[in-house]
Amino acid sequence: MLEKEARGSKQETVVLTRRNGQQMQARLFLPEPVERPVPAVVVIFDVFGMTDDLTRIAGRFVAEGYGVIVPDLFDRPELRLACVVRALRSSVRGSGREYEDIELARAYLISRPEVDSGKIGVTGFCMGGGFAVVLAGRGLFKVSAPFYGEVPKDAETLRGSCPVVASYGERDRAAMVECGRRLRSHLEELGIPHDVKFYPDAGHSFMNQNIGFLAQKIAPHLPMHAEYHHESAEDAWRRVFAFFQKYLN
Repeated sequence: MLEKEARGSKQETVVLTRRNGQQMQARLFLPEPVERPVPAVVVIFDVFGMTDDLTRIAGRFVAEGYGVIVPDLFDRPELRLACVVRALRSSVRGSGREYEDIELARAYLISRPEVDSGKIGVTGFCMGGGFAVVLAGRGLFKVSAPFYGEVPKDAETLRGSCPVVASYGERDRAAMVECGRRLRSHLEELGIPHDVKFYPDAGHSFMNQNIGFLAQKIAPHLPMHAEYHHESAEDAWRRVFAFFQKYLN
């Protein structure tokens, strides 16, 4: 499945250098062949990091004619768990070194001749969705597509935001559903073009086909329902691509 969905793409691992001299790997995906500069998307992963599922997700974007970069926010010398905890905190509070990593990846994407530097979007899942929400309001991207991400309580964080297409599962934990409602309220208050949808049959991580372990072992002990939900995921893909076509292309 992964090979099929990523077919027609050029894939490579690039090494980027942070301000402190540390290096960070990122996965780059480009349509092939590229006849003219294409729009592109920065994809921000969830707590599981750089998985095969990210290759599948990148493949969906590439199939629609987008370039993709996935920065490895966990590519640091400390223990993986410490990286995850720190990234989660950064996502929620809206500041931290991970934002610099994302900007580094965006800058590299813009530098590629295959990419249209004026047409860069961002998307993220769970933890990454929280980053995508905050980044929508920072003037770096033309469009943002957060999936079940945290949302700041202060609407001013999103003043001047780019258009946002967001997706939440109503079977997710109540706090996350409330985040989706808050996001819609913020965007309506500020007059930002948006499409925020709640899927009644979906829970957390409904876009993630590798969610089996979490659904079977962890989620039953948490106030959430987590598993891939095909119908909701496909509708979300349809909405994202229609929204990107309108506001990015």
